[in-house]
Amino acid sequence: MQALCGIMCFKKREGIKKMSRFKKDPTEYNQRILFPTNIFDLLSKGHECYIYKDLIDLLDTKYVEKKYSYIGQNAYHPRLILGILIYAYSHGVFSSREIEKRCNEDLGFMYISHLNCPNFRVLSDFRKINNEFFKLCFVQTVKLARESGLASLGHVSLDGSKFKADSSKHKAMSYKRLKESEKELTDAIDELLKKASLCDEEEDADHGKLSGYEISEELKIKEKRQSIIRKAKDDLEKRESAMNPGKEIDDKKQISFADPDAMIMGDKGKFEYSYNGQISVDKDNQIIVGEHLSRISNDKQEVEPALSELSSSTGELPDKMSLDNGYMSGKNLEKFSETNIDVYIATGKGEVEPESTEDINKGKFRKERFMYDIESDTFICPENEHLEFKTTYKNGTKIYKGKKEICQNCESYSKCCNVKKGKARIINSDGKEAFRQEMKDKMKLESSRKIYKKRKAIVEPVFGQIKHVLGFRGFCVRGYKKVCGEFSLICGAHNIKKIVTSVKKGVVRQNGGKLLKNGG
Repeated sequence: MQALCGIMCFKKREGIKKMSRFKKDPTEYNQRILFPTNIFDLLSKGHECYIYKDLIDLLDTKYVEKKYSYIGQNAYHPRLILGILIYAYSHGVFSSREIEKRCNEDLGFMYISHLNCPNFRVLSDFRKINNEFFKLCFVQTVKLARESGLASLGHVSLDGSKFKADSSKHKAMSYKRLKESEKELTDAIDELLKKASLCDEEEDADHGKLSGYEISEELKIKEKRQSIIRKAKDDLEKRESAMNPGKEIDDKKQISFADPDAMIMGDKGKFEYSYNGQISVDKDNQIIVGEHLSRISNDKQEVEPALSELSSSTGELPDKMSLDNGYMSGKNLEKFSETNIDVYIATGKGEVEPESTEDINKGKFRKERFMYDIESDTFICPENEHLEFKTTYKNGTKIYKGKKEICQNCESYSKCCNVKKGKARIINSDGKEAFRQEMKDKMKLESSRKIYKKRKAIVEPVFGQIKHVLGFRGFCVRGYKKVCGEFSLICGAHNIKKIVTSVKKGVVRQNGGKLLKNGG
């Protein structure tokens, strides 16, 4: 009996040893399954790649299709390449090589690409040569958003942010250095040509056992460098004459050899070759309804192109717009006065907060602290003294000046005037002070400040999503037109991503090739 019990206990222990604490690999892992299956069945039923595919199918690609020829090898359909790029940019993948890799390894990318895997050069070239097509695609994403009720144009905010160009500030040269280098190379080439014109006997005397080809090679190198320098110099001169017609070029102006169209711009104390990306964002669901790219660092001239883009992409202008202090220029205000838009622009660096006496006493009196009286055409300083109109320069600048004896006896003289020169306070104006004063009066109202405060929650998060969530901080292409195309691509991808999110939440549904808002 004891022996039998011992045998049973032994078998029980053996059974425990055979048991496992971990799951086994599926049978399909080590052998073929009996019946074929669709590889995309491995994706979850609600995977977002299905929604992306449906939305991309709604985009019209006829504009670029007509560029393809029947002659030669069949090309990938442009909608396929567009879909891959939109899906990649929506997921923070911008390198063409990395996109190609994902099309081989990621099931979502494989579904969007129809199990095709375009070479990275095909993706890169498509991105370089189709800037106008990307703009049309962006406009179509705005149309989709508006048709589905995701953007109403009730309140739109405009803002700009710097995006790094595909260039380094170390691969650049100033205008002064370009002129000096061109002269140095020209003199060196002339000297080499003189030597090359010597007869064979003189070359032998000069070079000894050397073959004489050394001069020829050096000449080629210098001529090649001279050609690069001259092209960069010509590009800089053309750029400056277009941006600042009639003005002499500053010797400190620089140009990049890699991307001549890019400009040095400062962002939080860091200076790099960049472009100024401008977006108009709708309040409802943070849909970008207008975009353009500027080569100017500040926003003082960006309202006119922004309104033009808004009108082009939506067919109308918004009811309300809010903008930060960077747009507080006479030209921008004058442009808004020609429209029926209810505009709110911060009139000081402190945005919408009213200025206190304590704030005023902290530093120099800026122009913003002076009130403009339309009737008398004078400026009124914080101490309630008047600066009268004196003259108008040829460029249209109007000069206003206080009285010397009053300024010198003022308690705030050191905070307002140039003490070393002992002169009265002078203010320059572009003749559009009436627009500025009207906005100042408007922004003093509590109702205006309440509307303006919504701006930060409308447009600034979109730049955060593009730069920090997706990681798009700089361009992959070079040249203004190509960069404009890529900016349209990232803005369009942002809109598609917003629409996909709305579909997943059940806010929007697709019906008969159209997007409809649920419950609407």
